[in-house]
Amino acid sequence: MKRIAAILLVACMGFAQFAKADEGMWLLPLINKLNIEKMQEMGFKLSAEDVYSINNSSLKDAIVIFGRGCTGEMISDQGLILTNHHCGYGNIQELSSVEHNYLKDGFWAKSLEEELPAPGLTVTFLKYMTDVTAEINAELKEGMSEADRAAKIQEVSAKLIEEARKGNDYQISIQDYFEGNQFFLIAYEKFSDIRFVGAPPSSIGKFGFDTDNWMWPRHTGDFSMFRVYCGPDGKPAKYSKDNKPYKPAHHLPVSLKGVQMDDYAMTIGFPGSTERYLTSWGIEERMDIINHARIKPRGVKQDIWLADMRADEKVNIQYATKFAHSANYWKNSIGMNRGLEKLNVLGQKRELEKEFSEWLIADSDRKKKYGNVLNELDKAYVERAEFVKATSFIAECQLRGAEALYFAYKATGLEKALEEEDQEKIDKAVAGLKAAGEGFFKDYYPETDRKVIAALLKMYNDDINAKYHPSFYNIINKKFKGDFQKFADHLYAKSIFMNEDRFNAFLEKPSLKVLQKDLAFIGGVSSIAKYREIKGMEAESAKAINKNNRLFIAGLMEMQPEKVFYPDANFTMRLSYGKVGDYEPKDGVVYKHYTTIEGIMEKEDPDNFEFEVPAKLKELWKNKDYGQYADAAGYMPVCFTSNNDITGGNSGSPVINAEGHLFGLAFDGNWEAMSGDIAFETELQKCINVDIRYVLFIIDKYAGATNLIDEMTLVK
Repeated sequence: MKRIAAILLVACMGFAQFAKADEGMWLLPLINKLNIEKMQEMGFKLSAEDVYSINNSSLKDAIVIFGRGCTGEMISDQGLILTNHHCGYGNIQELSSVEHNYLKDGFWAKSLEEELPAPGLTVTFLKYMTDVTAEINAELKEGMSEADRAAKIQEVSAKLIEEARKGNDYQISIQDYFEGNQFFLIAYEKFSDIRFVGAPPSSIGKFGFDTDNWMWPRHTGDFSMFRVYCGPDGKPAKYSKDNKPYKPAHHLPVSLKGVQMDDYAMTIGFPGSTERYLTSWGIEERMDIINHARIKPRGVKQDIWLADMRADEKVNIQYATKFAHSANYWKNSIGMNRGLEKLNVLGQKRELEKEFSEWLIADSDRKKKYGNVLNELDKAYVERAEFVKATSFIAECQLRGAEALYFAYKATGLEKALEEEDQEKIDKAVAGLKAAGEGFFKDYYPETDRKVIAALLKMYNDDINAKYHPSFYNIINKKFKGDFQKFADHLYAKSIFMNEDRFNAFLEKPSLKVLQKDLAFIGGVSSIAKYREIKGMEAESAKAINKNNRLFIAGLMEMQPEKVFYPDANFTMRLSYGKVGDYEPKDGVVYKHYTTIEGIMEKEDPDNFEFEVPAKLKELWKNKDYGQYADAAGYMPVCFTSNNDITGGNSGSPVINAEGHLFGLAFDGNWEAMSGDIAFETELQKCINVDIRYVLFIIDKYAGATNLIDEMTLVK
């Protein structure tokens, strides 16, 4: 274990000059050792202490986890948050109705009193990160079993967390990096009184919708605004009218300077997940099994959803967030497979693995330590292939696809209480289901789910070996003679989980007999049971993969001591740095680094909801009424590209210039480099950003929300 720690130290300290400026998601506490010289060579004018400091105000204090999967930034000293429109989309949808459709029409609070509470939304600040690798590795012994190793890590971590919690109310956790070769203790402060401040209509905030998703050129004003509130003492507090806007330790000044080719560009955010060290066998599994299981079911489900959404405005509101979440990584999976094939990533990985094998053979000590790693990985991936396919399809067809089945599964707590005839537990379970039902039925259309259930259950039946079918498939085959549409029709007509009135009537007088005979409940319970059963079959292979991935990465670090390694993304704060720039997606084509409002008007299609343009925006364009937000050349900028290394979770990340000022808002990657989560493409990979001047233009000239402009710190 001490040897691995030493390898990490060399990798992290000695050779920063070899790192590519545009690749890497770097840990902020380490940038002084690893990156700051290169960043400053590229034009960055601040110090490492200005970026990350525990004792003083720094850039990291302005960056937040927005909700559970995005990034946001503080842009005023009154708790004002800027993030993407698609990050706030679910909260905006929850606050919308047919009478007040904030998705369609937008919303702007002209005073604090007009801001809308966003129930369930949280904003989380990073307080500090501390490397505890040495403390944990000191307790790990060579030859430990994986179970003993995991138990020891948990034991040591618990002690470190307990000590770190003294004297504060922070949320403390320990996160591993490099597949368990490195560990950081992380402290967060979470706020739960968050209020909706403003967002443009979807015709601006989602202009281009799914057609333009992951594409460049882009013309989307993908932003929304919220505010953090705190108690009178400045600490997190539940919603109260007495709460006040939170004053952050740092907020980002907003630049009016504009964007030029080769400008320094830096993102700070919370990238969700990458697998840059995945082996060739893991890539094959991702492409052929996991991505396939995401692409096929979601494509069918989304076609059904979209047809019903276009036919009914209420259904459109109900399914807007669901569709956006589903389509995002459906399209990502398609692009990833395409990119991995085009870039021959499998071939490159196999060459690296061949080099690794030759390196092992050259030294008996290496061979003893790492000799079986690649063979064990090959074996484990082969053994679990059938299991991964089945669980991936169950997840997409039954658990994420058939809404009523997974909702019905939530009644298992009530079932147990009814079996025990414990009235207190029954009352508690009923109350929980009533609360869950309010949220579920608000965004649920049974007619749509009936179609989805029939299509996806049949797909699972046809594509997955019968030995992996949940037990309720026996009912479908016997009672409904294998007709999945008849089964779905029966649920629609009879199940208490597909009709709000039947559901509420059942909760008024819950019956164990009624519950256990409900076929949606039977379907949900048996789907989860089969999923867990198959996951259990996969467990040994998963353990072998985790162990040997950890050893493989440790071996790579030893084999390539001149290389600076950065850990895969895991939704902890990271920094990436690069420059603004254009790119050449294919022969004879060059994409310039920015777009303008002219492109919005060129794309306009009044007959296609994806490309509708608000009348007010067209009026401003015709009159060239851009205020102080126009470029020096006279045009109104909309988006730009940089070569920052980002992934999901970075949505909403600030794009920060050399002076530490906000000049863009990251919201997407480009189609030509969808393989980026597995292999960074140095020539093609781009970060797509909203130009902050377009954000300000929409807030000021389009919405007239000058109160929001006034509380920002604008710099030229």
